[in-house]
Amino acid sequence: MKTQSQTLSSLHRRDFLRGGLAVAALATSGLAGCAASGTGSTPAASSAAGPTSAENPFGLAANSSTEAVIFKGGYGIEYAEFAGKAMQTKQSGSTVKVDAATNIAQTLQPRFVAGNPPDVIDNSGAGLIGINTIRDQLADLTDVINANNYEGTKIADTLYPGVTAPGTFDGKFVQLNYVLTVYALWYSASLFESEGWTVPKTYDEMYELGGQAKAKGKFLLGWGKEAATYYQTMAIASAIKQGGDEVRLALENLKPDAWSMQPVQDVFNGLKKIIDAGYVKKGGAGTQFTAAQAQWSNDQDFILYPSGGWIENEMKTQTKDDFKMTGAPEPTVSSTSAMPWEALHSTAGEGYIVPAQGKNVAGGKEFLRAMLSKDAATNFAKTTFSSSIVKGLIPEDGFGSTALQSQVKMLDAAGTNVFTWNFVDLYGTNTDQLVLWNAFLQGGSDVATLTKGLQSITDKIAKDDSIKKVPVS
Repeated sequence: MKTQSQTLSSLHRRDFLRGGLAVAALATSGLAGCAASGTGSTPAASSAAGPTSAENPFGLAANSSTEAVIFKGGYGIEYAEFAGKAMQTKQSGSTVKVDAATNIAQTLQPRFVAGNPPDVIDNSGAGLIGINTIRDQLADLTDVINANNYEGTKIADTLYPGVTAPGTFDGKFVQLNYVLTVYALWYSASLFESEGWTVPKTYDEMYELGGQAKAKGKFLLGWGKEAATYYQTMAIASAIKQGGDEVRLALENLKPDAWSMQPVQDVFNGLKKIIDAGYVKKGGAGTQFTAAQAQWSNDQDFILYPSGGWIENEMKTQTKDDFKMTGAPEPTVSSTSAMPWEALHSTAGEGYIVPAQGKNVAGGKEFLRAMLSKDAATNFAKTTFSSSIVKGLIPEDGFGSTALQSQVKMLDAAGTNVFTWNFVDLYGTNTDQLVLWNAFLQGGSDVATLTKGLQSITDKIAKDDSIKKVPVS
């Protein structure tokens, strides 16, 4: 369970920047205790730098050693080990040590305090380091993306648009988010093909599909208790697509009427109509989320499921043969929506940092250059069935993954119509919102109750002066 051409539209550019600001504030709030700030400490001396060149843009010293600590989560660490070996081959005589950690803050806090952090860190997972507590101790990574990759192409020209903004704080780019996450409505293309079903683009079309599924003894939707807010994620995306940027801004800025905005209410009512018709499999509030997801991916009790692109890897041992897992954009309310149906909720994540106090800053940056090489990024996609921020590397067959194929197609179709938001993670509202969404999906509450509850959570945060707010404009 996962707890984001040149941007050429101002909306797209602003969205990724706002994502970066929100991450900074998130670190200031709930995660701030994960690591000592260290502000004012004297950086440890880096290893002696060598001469710079096109082949050695950061001046990596000859025969130097680089230490990388990688979060061991859903993606594993093998892709980082692959990059380390590529770096050793490219920079002959250098060595790279790749270590795994499951709680980054707990593991590395003492080392930041002592002034001897690793040279490069995958700052990810539930126990990540609050970036705002250490960002003054991090190296600027602008020179990494301005360097050429191992194939001789400027790295910045190889990346999806907007992916550096979430790691930019006060104008300084200090965190490289390596993985591109796509959020979608997932289904079995083989099942839809055999039944002659069409992927719904609106909530009315979803309702109609629910009737067709019921006739075949299946439900339209289902959920698990820990993931009930996946439906909130879908609802927010639908409302933003329907009503435009003003919907996102109202939610991000904790406005007193945010959840009562018409596009949001239209989405809620569309979902409620589906629930009241009996098209949602009951019992999700008492079902562990992966068990519920298996009801979709293995048993095919229900036919649609909203999630991020990690869903295939998460359910790889519990997916029916020939399921052909495929994603589609979240629905809009109507065909006259402010953004097209193809618009996509997507953002970059899995943040890599290079501590300025590290013994080998040049080595940390060279490791990132290796990761952003064509070979390493292709290996990541091939072994994790996920996309890195390096574009154009996934073949048409998606390395045999229909889910990965569909993510590439959705990104291509969305173009510059890509957006994200951060207020849920920023202010830590998911736990309280889960209660409301479990009740709503179960049929135990109505739209008015859901709206009142969500707004109450929002208002409580807005009025709490002890919580640092991040204005979004």
